[in-house]
Amino acid sequence: MADGGVEEAIQAPILDNVTEAATNGTGKVPSTPEGMALAYGSLVVMALIPIFCGAFRSVKHQQQQKASGEKVDTMTSKDAAMFPIIASCALFGLYIVFTVFSKEYINLLLSSYFFVLGVLALSHVFGPVISGLVPASVPFETYHLHLMKGDKDKKDYIINYGFSSYDLVCMGVCALLGVWYLLKKHWIANNLLGLAFAINGVELLHLNNIQTGALLLVGLFVYDVFWVFGTNVMVTVAKSFEAPIKLVFPQDLLEKGMEADNFAMLGLGDIVIPGIFIALLLRFDHSLNRGSNTYFKVTFAAYFAGLMMTIFIMHVFKHAQPALLYLVPACLSAPVLLALMKGDFKELLQYEDHPSIDEKEEGETTQDKKSAKKDK
Repeated sequence: MADGGVEEAIQAPILDNVTEAATNGTGKVPSTPEGMALAYGSLVVMALIPIFCGAFRSVKHQQQQKASGEKVDTMTSKDAAMFPIIASCALFGLYIVFTVFSKEYINLLLSSYFFVLGVLALSHVFGPVISGLVPASVPFETYHLHLMKGDKDKKDYIINYGFSSYDLVCMGVCALLGVWYLLKKHWIANNLLGLAFAINGVELLHLNNIQTGALLLVGLFVYDVFWVFGTNVMVTVAKSFEAPIKLVFPQDLLEKGMEADNFAMLGLGDIVIPGIFIALLLRFDHSLNRGSNTYFKVTFAAYFAGLMMTIFIMHVFKHAQPALLYLVPACLSAPVLLALMKGDFKELLQYEDHPSIDEKEEGETTQDKKSAKKDK
């Protein structure tokens, strides 16, 4: 449900990354080492879950797109090159806004916006589960929304959306979770919304090929390093920005229980961006038809190692760390080295989720020319 709205929300987490963990984690010393281990261990697990689930959901989503003939929307090389620039402009714009205006009103507006997107994201992720729990006494009815322009001969659908009464029940349950977050800002509600955003991002945001993915990761690598080490903009926005675009876990949970307030944080940007690259590698594994997901497993393990390195360096040097400084080299080097070892490097570079129409036409034209020469 609501794929478009969810995709629009995913760019926001780029403004907020794992360096928040350093800002909070090194500013307040947890009461016990056990509390710190529990907090960061939980964050690592919560980071791995969306990547794993979202990657396999992306395979299913790709298959559904191909089967239905739906128009494919993938990130191009131009999009990847522009993404860090757009993210930088958005980050600096938020910095100016928080500097000039009262952050209470800005956060109220942002919370309302993310409430709507969060409900849609939760519905998309948990819809099948919640719909399966709906009592049989609730009648199952189907509905279809149509909004089109033009006449019968030339119709252009603006809205063409089908749903059921069970989907409405699901939306109601997800709306209650959204209201809980909106009113209480509880960390559990925040995490449910954050996980939903992350899973949707990894599932729905598709990189078409490895080159585009590498360009995106390298660009955001530079973005992350510059805004963390070069200025105080990232930290200022991270402290002021109140929205479910990060995963949090209390370091003093063992002492204070549900009233804990000393949080370690992990931004969704450091999950979604490497996650969509790892999901691409899972789809590459499926294209090889070898019955194994070797590239996915190796890069997934490399991501885990990079995340652990980020947390380790952060606490050794007691300074905020740009997570992509460690995640990008890990996620890029792992599949490249594996491809060189297995002799798949050429296939890796040539792989595309959806070959462009122009390339297909060019290929067909070349084949026609060869056939014509043979006929002569």
